[in-house]
Amino acid sequence: MTNLAHDLRIDDVIAGRARLSPAGALRLYREASLHDLGRWASAVAERMHGPRVRTYVIDRNINYTNVCSASCTFCAFKRDLGEEGAYTLSREQLHEKVRQLTAIGGTQILIQGGMHPELPLEFYEQMLGDLKSEFPGVHIHGFSPPEFVEFVAVFDLPGFPRTEPKKSHELPPEVWQEKLTAIMRRLQAAGLDSLPGGGGEIFAEHVRRRIGIGKASAEQWLAVMSTAHRLGMWTSATMMFGHIEGVMDRIDHMDRVRQAQDRAIAENWAGRYVSFIAWPFQRENTPLGRVPDWDPEADAPFPGDELADRVAAGKVDGRDKMACDEAVPTAGKLVRMAGASEYLRMQALSRLFLDNIHSIGSSWVTMGPKIGQLALFYGASDMGSVMMEENVVSAAGTTYCLTEELLCHLIREAGFVPAQRDNRYNVLKLHEGPDAPDLRVTDWSTQRVKKLHIEKHESAPSSEAVILSVGKK
Repeated sequence: MTNLAHDLRIDDVIAGRARLSPAGALRLYREASLHDLGRWASAVAERMHGPRVRTYVIDRNINYTNVCSASCTFCAFKRDLGEEGAYTLSREQLHEKVRQLTAIGGTQILIQGGMHPELPLEFYEQMLGDLKSEFPGVHIHGFSPPEFVEFVAVFDLPGFPRTEPKKSHELPPEVWQEKLTAIMRRLQAAGLDSLPGGGGEIFAEHVRRRIGIGKASAEQWLAVMSTAHRLGMWTSATMMFGHIEGVMDRIDHMDRVRQAQDRAIAENWAGRYVSFIAWPFQRENTPLGRVPDWDPEADAPFPGDELADRVAAGKVDGRDKMACDEAVPTAGKLVRMAGASEYLRMQALSRLFLDNIHSIGSSWVTMGPKIGQLALFYGASDMGSVMMEENVVSAAGTTYCLTEELLCHLIREAGFVPAQRDNRYNVLKLHEGPDAPDLRVTDWSTQRVKKLHIEKHESAPSSEAVILSVGKK
């Protein structure tokens, strides 16, 4: 291990004087112990954020529609237009959700939906304008890159040629970019404050075309975020791993985010990537979840690693489906799920690799509160959101919910001071005194979720109920 640390200049990486290469990151993944990765990543987090404070945000993840034209194999949330259970929230339903958020001290909404093929641009402008008028102090973090790619495809804008919805990619690149910018400017003027990093999944083409049919390409995803950065909006970036991809695909994904951030910094754009959050694929109720598991005891290596390594070495063109299929016929036909130790390994690696990203977020929503807490010792500096509502991941079987009191307790129990933050990671409330949410609790049994609020849409069967947990104040 001493040779590994010396070869990769780990002390300089921790101090911010050196940068891990993709090859170095792969070597760390394969050779470093989980203990050392956690120790090194924690040292980076301490340098960047100090040793005392770890943060969270009170927001609400609102999915304004589940109608979606994509066919992602990892998704259990989407519905087709007209399908039973399909919905689009009304103004009254949307505003009631935000009222419930502000009642518990919330400061932000994360608003995302499926890629709805029939809602016009004016619908979104009206939705944003109404929200800003009614709740001027609430930060609107909305519309992930795949949604913007769909906006370019389906919105008719004066001065731009009409295209068939699924042929917007045939527009000349400069026209596509101009239309994207025009749409984003209008939504920003209507009230959009920042963009979430949803839909990142894995950028590698040989993976993305298998799991994200009809969704934005990696190039489009990155173009949307660069446009937001040029317009002064801050964004997050995400990665979903633990399915058919190889480890080198994950590192390539992080490398593309890091390169994009380098460009934003070099060109002095007003916006940046402010955070990175990675989580393992949740298989329940998804088509991809029905793919057979890879047997690690078998003699053959994982097919995803075989293909990823060949693509990274330039031996196979990842954009050529036939070449990929011929090179590794079983790639994409076996799933390698990621458990807690694999999650923590990737968490630490992301903190060490993404030296130009401010925050690495813990994914307790998918991993559970205790592993989410443990992530604070593997490079995470933020515990994410008090989970009032989450529909997409919970549709795939994950329904962890925490109150503010419990979230603060987890942070303090780990040895840190909890602090509520805003979207730009400015501290709003530092919870040091006896009036802190967790320190006011005398009987923790009262913080158990005894009854979940179940939201049902008129067209939705009971099996599609949305699970909410509203923390007590």
